Amino acid sequence: MNSVYFTPHVHFVKAFGYTQGVAKVQRRERERAEFREEVLAAARKIVLEEGFDALTMRKIADAIEYAPGTIYLYFESRDAIAFELCLAGFAAFLTALAPATAIADPLERLIELGRRYIAFGLEDPETYRLLFMESPKYSSAGFQERSEAPNSPGIQALAILAGIFDELRAQKRLNSKTDSQTLAETTWAAVHGIVGLKIANHDFPKSTAEALLQSMFDALIYGFVT
Repeated sequence: MNSVYFTPHVHFVKAFGYTQGVAKVQRRERERAEFREEVLAAARKIVLEEGFDALTMRKIADAIEYAPGTIYLYFESRDAIAFELCLAGFAAFLTALAPATAIADPLERLIELGRRYIAFGLEDPETYRLLFMESPKYSSAGFQERSEAPNSPGIQALAILAGIFDELRAQKRLNSKTDSQTLAETTWAAVHGIVGLKIANHDFPKSTAEALLQSMFDALIYGFVT
């Protein structure tokens, strides 16, 4: 008689204990993720206000009011933090460009990519500066094929551009023998010049970014695309 009532009770205790264990693990993972985000947010603020050279574990720890040793439990070094900042920025950059990839015509796709690139840079200049206008040691991380990021967002974005020139060549619409990778890098450099000047200089150029983009395409792209 006792065993009839005892067995369900044991099963209930085990199930309850398992549920508590899962909830505890989930809470720890959530707290870990939240702490990492807090560290990255503080680091990003320091970099944008003072540059990468000012980024130290001590300064981050002071900003979030934790001991530096605690941060080392989550990030092995300040370089690891800087690398993650750049990868996150490049991921946002790639997301901003992504809708343009749905356009069927490669030339129209290229033009829309240029518009979206400029919009990203001018609407979020802080992130753009972080990616392209601060220390190359860290911002180039978005283009480096490392074990942590074998297919980094920067590499993906460049591949989208190069793919457009591959398509134009296959369609016999490309009047240039220059390889697609070089054409992609040239186009990127030109659009970056527009955004960089608009962010860094309030008086020059006076033309709108859209007008500069169109002029750039007239001179650079339409010269070798039919």
